[in-house]
Amino acid sequence: MGKKLIIVESAAKVKTIAKILGKGYAVKSCQGHVADLPKSSLGVDVSKGFEPTYESTPAQKKILKTLAKAAEAADVIYLATDPDREGEAIAYHLSQQLNGDRARRVSFNEITAEAVKAAVAEPRELDLRLVAAQQARRILDRLVGYQVSPILWKKVTTGLSAGRVQSVAVRLICEREEEIENFVADEYWTLGAEFETAAGERFAASLVSIDGETLMAPGRLVKYRRRLANEADAQAERDKILKQRFTVTAYERGEKRRSPVPPFTTSKLQQAGARQFGFTGRKTMALAQVLYEGVDVGGGDRVGLITYMRTDSVRVASSAAAACRKHIEKQFGSDYLPAKPRFYRSRRGAQEAHEAVRPTDAGREPEAVKEHLTPDQFKLYDLIYRTFVASQMADAVFDTATATLEGGGYLFRALTQALKFPGFMKVTPRETGAGELLPSLAAGDEVSLADATPEQHFTKPPPRYNDASLVQALEKYGIGRPSTYAPTVATIIDRKYVERVRRAFYPTELGKLVNALLVASFPDIFDVKFTAKVESQLDAVEEGRAEWDAVLADFYGPFAADLAQAADVMDAVRDEAAERTDVDCPKCGGKMEVRWGRFGKYLRCEDYTDCGQTMNFERDEDGKVVAVEAEDTGETCEKCGGAMVVKRGRYGEFLACDNYPECKNTRPLRKKVDAKCPKCGGQVVERRGKRNRRFYGCEKYPECDFTANAVPVNEECPACGAPYLLEGKRGKYCAKKSCGYRGPGEED
Repeated sequence: MGKKLIIVESAAKVKTIAKILGKGYAVKSCQGHVADLPKSSLGVDVSKGFEPTYESTPAQKKILKTLAKAAEAADVIYLATDPDREGEAIAYHLSQQLNGDRARRVSFNEITAEAVKAAVAEPRELDLRLVAAQQARRILDRLVGYQVSPILWKKVTTGLSAGRVQSVAVRLICEREEEIENFVADEYWTLGAEFETAAGERFAASLVSIDGETLMAPGRLVKYRRRLANEADAQAERDKILKQRFTVTAYERGEKRRSPVPPFTTSKLQQAGARQFGFTGRKTMALAQVLYEGVDVGGGDRVGLITYMRTDSVRVASSAAAACRKHIEKQFGSDYLPAKPRFYRSRRGAQEAHEAVRPTDAGREPEAVKEHLTPDQFKLYDLIYRTFVASQMADAVFDTATATLEGGGYLFRALTQALKFPGFMKVTPRETGAGELLPSLAAGDEVSLADATPEQHFTKPPPRYNDASLVQALEKYGIGRPSTYAPTVATIIDRKYVERVRRAFYPTELGKLVNALLVASFPDIFDVKFTAKVESQLDAVEEGRAEWDAVLADFYGPFAADLAQAADVMDAVRDEAAERTDVDCPKCGGKMEVRWGRFGKYLRCEDYTDCGQTMNFERDEDGKVVAVEAEDTGETCEKCGGAMVVKRGRYGEFLACDNYPECKNTRPLRKKVDAKCPKCGGQVVERRGKRNRRFYGCEKYPECDFTANAVPVNEECPACGAPYLLEGKRGKYCAKKSCGYRGPGEED
């Protein structure tokens, strides 16, 4: 047999799959997409039915060259990219770039010997419907991003971006913040009581009705706020209650069952990771990626510990369920097994071809692989493992006791439960809300009221979104898909639209402004329902119920109409949002306004068209705007002879001509340090290089080319006689690496 080539996405899978298949197979990684829309242009010809133009970057071309060489030596090429739309599109582009006649598509939900060998034994054709759905999504995102973002650059500041999904996520956070800011707390009181039986046994109960009017419906306390609105109301009712005689009107003993939750989907996994461990969605998915791609579990075995982690299905293969049941019976006994395997129903629109996120082997307990995992990897594997095993276990059973007590028009109810059989909770122990049962009572028994206690409450605003609840909301509203949740959250934070404070998301001023501009300019495109509709249309493309170009045409009509007037709408919104201040314009005497510009917020004269005055500002302790005079450096503008002053911009302080806007000359501000250039004796200044890396150099550059990574000191090296030393946090050291001299420093 000839050599067989298997191409996977991630380099981390190569070792795992190569070990599984052994000799006769060459396993290579394409490292993601090998072709994409160009970065430098739109890459979509709208007039030709949204025809895309794909190209490969130099790095991708290098990878393709390596793969093509390996393909020449292979009789068969297996395209084993991830089992989703993105993976199918990557496989399609690989087949186009390599010899498509010999290419076969294989996909597996878990990287185990059984799954990989079974997939290779039964390759399939490329699913062009998945490819079309991915292409439609990619073009939609490109149309929005590349046509809306430039407008934001002009109207707000450079570097901003608008995304079809990310902008809706920002909108959710901004609207929630607005709800919180507008919320007015409402006071109300509740009454709890302690009763005593004739035998001296005490138990607690809550007031639920007065004269037949229900005060406490499930999950709501609306009428409490009407009948017990303040302390005086609560105290008055308490005084009346203490005078009443109470009788048990109903007493019931029963049994309550609690069923386990399904195994994880991507969304639920990210939510659980955030709630239990404080992981961001990005971190949860990065950890899951490693567990899926393969871990060395000792003895030379390298295996994927979990199934594919991007899924919206709770389906479990019957073989996996059967194996899990065997493990449960062995570990806990037959009492912990339900009569038949549990099968869960996925939400509507889920891709049932996928499985839920589960361990690849129910017999591989977390403790058995703990030493081979990082602490965070272990936490996540343990969570996935326990949730899956619990999902196939018997219900937890509780004994319950309920009593209703009445007297003088007041009705109290006591609800208690106690754990009888742990069932699945044997594997996933958690707070049950169970305690001691009520004492034995019977209808007609008289009980005495020991005490009644009023308690003050205030209604609360809706909570701010966090990593868990935002992903939950995106899934609930049908915004995005499993693979987009973590990148969406990460992007809106990276873009400074949202900031995470003690795990809660707060919109920044920039985020609020961008959201206001986008919602006003594109009321349909960045609407929650519209975005969900587009997602369902992409699902229809995947299922063969719609054509990808028809979906794009349906989207582009209203989008193009909004795009045509977006700039004017944004101008109007910006003018309306401008913050008027008490600061007088030094040129014309008008009032200055807070505006957003290329480098962030600044003050601009209200009559800017005729005046042109701008200034920096800061806020005092009371939040009041105070103008900041530009610092004169004594340097002269080489273009017009004006004074060069210090101004603040997006990347910090810089030098600008004081005659702006007539003269727009700017220069970097070089921070002087207390050192002389060891080459020419000039002044040493702090400079910035690529990726904002700090270094030190002579101010006479390019005449003098001296540079150093630390501040130079005009002292001769006592070890090698070098003409100068460098000084860092750990003290002075020789600039020559071959010398190695280092003196004592502040950290020593």
